[in-house]
Amino acid sequence: MVVDGGRLFGTDGVRGRANDVLTADLAFDLAKAAGEGSEGLVVIGRDTRRSGSMLSSALHAGFNAVGVDTVDLGVIPVGGVSRLVRDTAAGFGVMVSASHNPAEDNGIKFFGRDGAKLSDEREDEIEVRYRRGAPWARPLGPLVGMQSRMADAVDRYIDHLVAGAAYSLRGMRFVVDCANGASYAAAPQLFRRLGADVEVHNAEPDGMNINLGCGATHPEYLAEKVGGRVGFAFDGDADRLIAVDENGDVCNGDVVMAILVKQLIDLGKLKRRVVVTTVMANLGFKKAMEHLGVVVLETAVGDRYVLEEMRRSRAVLGGEQSGHIVLEDRATGDGLRSALRLAGAMASTGRELRELRTVMTEYPQVLQNVPVANRAALDGATAVWDAVAEAQAELADRGRILVRASGTEPLVRVMVEAADADTASGVASSLTEVVRRELG
Repeated sequence: MVVDGGRLFGTDGVRGRANDVLTADLAFDLAKAAGEGSEGLVVIGRDTRRSGSMLSSALHAGFNAVGVDTVDLGVIPVGGVSRLVRDTAAGFGVMVSASHNPAEDNGIKFFGRDGAKLSDEREDEIEVRYRRGAPWARPLGPLVGMQSRMADAVDRYIDHLVAGAAYSLRGMRFVVDCANGASYAAAPQLFRRLGADVEVHNAEPDGMNINLGCGATHPEYLAEKVGGRVGFAFDGDADRLIAVDENGDVCNGDVVMAILVKQLIDLGKLKRRVVVTTVMANLGFKKAMEHLGVVVLETAVGDRYVLEEMRRSRAVLGGEQSGHIVLEDRATGDGLRSALRLAGAMASTGRELRELRTVMTEYPQVLQNVPVANRAALDGATAVWDAVAEAQAELADRGRILVRASGTEPLVRVMVEAADADTASGVASSLTEVVRRELG
């Protein structure tokens, strides 16, 4: 995250090792930079990390110091912050979370009045003010900001989700993995209120067990527990959903989106036949969309870029293979809402998830990370791109290759999809050797 001369904000807010890179001092000054001269209160939520209360307190103090009132939402899924920004007409929403990262990390994500993450331009404005530093506005007396608490924040969020549910889930059986994160109270409450039979796992956070061998980044845990039921796995801030079908097979974001696209078509609600995804989407997803007559619009990796393209194209569905799904309000990924929509597809059709997932056939995908001396040199590595072109020509339309530099690490990522796993693995290994030879 914070690198001398580099950008403070990454693709998902400000993130780093808590109390090391991401300190209370940084959070305090960042809140002052965002709040100075702004209008409206600020709502602040967090996940279950031990460092969350420290950073939240610093954010509250920073906003209050420049005259902005704040509301503490407590531990709540990121979708709840997005929703309550809109419901309270707040000037900002803030989520303190490092999402799927380990417990030692934390992060700060800002949301605008529309419930969506701030644009790059708005984040840049905040960063410029943060880096300029003192002098800060110092309101006195009755102009100093105050902090209050919204004790029913999770209930209000769940009320909204329940009100928007098109189908009862009575008689349906789910296994939910809360990743010991922000959904530990909200997810069980949501599905039980809609009548479902729910078995809950990893809903006992201790501040350090968030995402630890569980949740959306470890769906294999849930795959062992479903026993003929459907599983929903969330990550630390519950903006991602990874599902597991009745057979214990994982349904990633591509599969979930394909199911939802088919449902929208069947209901006559996909007027504009477009869906937005990233360059990492599985080739099987693209072929399924082609069969359904749906145009796939691709973006760079990151749900903020999916959202930007959805707004530009007026798409009502977009997302990432990692489980970020953005629905028609075009606000932010909300794993609980995505799970509810997927459960609704099952309820409306009377079909099991293992049947619904046959709308697409996943191509085997191999991803290899190659350590390099200079990831920026990839653009000019002619030998690498010649090898990629040759391999792609051999695969033709039976496979796909994506070679890209990591945005944060000295790595080049080589991804290959093919009709069978052996071919994908062989091509990936061959290209990895070329990258290593030229750039390693």
